[in-house]
Amino acid sequence: MDAKLVAEQIFLAGVESVMPYKMIRNNVLVQDQVLFIVDHQIELEKLNNIYVIGAGKASASMAKEIENILDNRISSGHIVVKYGHGCELKYIDVSEAGHPLPDENGYRATRKILQIAEKAVVNDLIICLISGGGSALLTDLPEGSLINDVITTNDLLLKSGADIKEINTVRKHLSKVKGGQLAKAAHPATVLSLVLSDVIGDPLDMIASGPTVADTTTFRDALSVLEKYKLLSEMPGSFLSYLENGREGIHPETPKPGDKVFNNTHNIIIGSNKMALEACSQKAMAEGLNTFIITSELEGDTIKASNKIIDTALSFQNDHDIKKPCCLLFGGETTIKVTGNGIGGRNQQLALYAALLLKDKKGITLLSAGTDGNDGPTSVAGAVVDTQTFNEATLKDIDIEKYLDNFDSFHFFQKAGGHVITGPIMTNVMDIVVVIIE
Repeated sequence: MDAKLVAEQIFLAGVESVMPYKMIRNNVLVQDQVLFIVDHQIELEKLNNIYVIGAGKASASMAKEIENILDNRISSGHIVVKYGHGCELKYIDVSEAGHPLPDENGYRATRKILQIAEKAVVNDLIICLISGGGSALLTDLPEGSLINDVITTNDLLLKSGADIKEINTVRKHLSKVKGGQLAKAAHPATVLSLVLSDVIGDPLDMIASGPTVADTTTFRDALSVLEKYKLLSEMPGSFLSYLENGREGIHPETPKPGDKVFNNTHNIIIGSNKMALEACSQKAMAEGLNTFIITSELEGDTIKASNKIIDTALSFQNDHDIKKPCCLLFGGETTIKVTGNGIGGRNQQLALYAALLLKDKKGITLLSAGTDGNDGPTSVAGAVVDTQTFNEATLKDIDIEKYLDNFDSFHFFQKAGGHVITGPIMTNVMDIVVVIIE
């Protein structure tokens, strides 16, 4: 068995199961002039307008399938996606913008999305398509600030080691669209948000910073995150002042649970990491592997997570009651605190550290990759390693620990081999780790 190849096939089976067109097709239907969206039924004749808005890496693909279903019933719309993730649409405008760091294109697209939401009235329906990456792509900023302030803040947060919930708590309070504020702009129109989850536990208020979901966090919470990660002194002055003024009540809080602006807003998760892991499991079993889904909530420091995964793999390998070959599946999203000057992402870093842990171990292969096809600011999804990774790198005079210390996993795998390359996948339900034990 070519364990590396099988691991990649298992990963791709998981990704294919949560492709946006499948998720929309499985949950949206028009029949006899009635629009069915999951358990919601809307009589099309009673609607004046249908608007489609959204943000995220998968939102263009989601919008394309919505157009296939609703066609010219769509009045207009606007979505924003990561560069390279767009597609041609007939009724919905598409903007491509920066991710993971926002840019001017994202700012302009967000203004257009807000304008559509603000013009919607009673008897209008807004279909909001949300997927991973939406927090960076929905870009706006407090008055008196500059787009460079947003870029700096996002960069600081992403490199700080903060988890996505903490990062999005800050983002919500520097925005007029996140944290339920898009739903506020759309009120009293009906809003149906279809969501592909990229956050552990699928908390609707944190996916894409919850633009159509009531927010339970506060300005005080946002400042606490910055204090926890020692970022207060590094924050742009205009942003720090805005948060401090918000804490004092000078700026309005995000809308909270029970606010009337959510009376006609419904948020529905149509794709998640759990769904992808189930598909991975089915593929692994079809390959003859005794398969176990360990968790869909892998989180925390990348290095600690890598240690935990390898420890689990070794315990399975040493348990003679467990039939081999077997496959262990992990899903979630770890965090990485970058201190070096290299290039990489959490999946490549996790795999690289695993290669170090596996240098004296035989019969274990590990693949770690992002379901969106991009790991950090790189063009690869992740990497796959086994015992030979360390040995072959040593023979090529490639110092694995040097690359680890410099957070330069991308260049390690570029030299040593092992990258998982898929191109943009147009979906995003966090990361998948596949471990094969022979």
